[in-house]
Amino acid sequence: MELTWDIFTVIGTIAFAISGAIVAMEEDYDLFGVYILGMITAFGGGAIRNLLIGVPVSALWEQGAFFQIALLSITAVILFPQNLLKHWPVWGNFFDAIGLSAFAVQGALYATGMNHPISAVIVAAVLTGSGGGLVRDVLAGRKPALLREEIYGVWAVLAGAIIGLKLTTSPAELIFLFLLITILRVLSYKYQWKLPKRPLHLHN
Repeated sequence: MELTWDIFTVIGTIAFAISGAIVAMEEDYDLFGVYILGMITAFGGGAIRNLLIGVPVSALWEQGAFFQIALLSITAVILFPQNLLKHWPVWGNFFDAIGLSAFAVQGALYATGMNHPISAVIVAAVLTGSGGGLVRDVLAGRKPALLREEIYGVWAVLAGAIIGLKLTTSPAELIFLFLLITILRVLSYKYQWKLPKRPLHLHN
């Protein structure tokens, strides 16, 4: 299970580091800003999750290898931006979907490993899966993907619920869940699947 956890952490770290770096470049950040936003996107969700489920903040600094992976991913974007920017309207949401899915699964596994109840497992999945992207969008002055009309955070809730109910236990089942959540997120963006709204109309 530890190997599975690491695999999802690596996938999510790469995907969100690239996503954060590209958003920073789109907003004309300098190189320092690109690295900062990329790192915050990659690790922001995990930091928020740790605070809320009782993991010491210092645990974040024990992920040296993942920091290196994120830095290398951001550096690759800086060195070869045209390869990604040319197709970013398509690949940007794909990377974000991968990051959401991988970190939602990882966060849920983290919480179940600490024997938290299913409610905490779902919260951990949502915060880990979407927290980094939420911080990224806020810092970039964009409407957070988590709060947009098309379905986003619900897929993290689904991942957390499935893992919290122990409907998936083997590495193969977890990988299938990761692929399923990624595909659902891509489809919800492509076809603009939306949750119902409850508008508030105020009359004088």
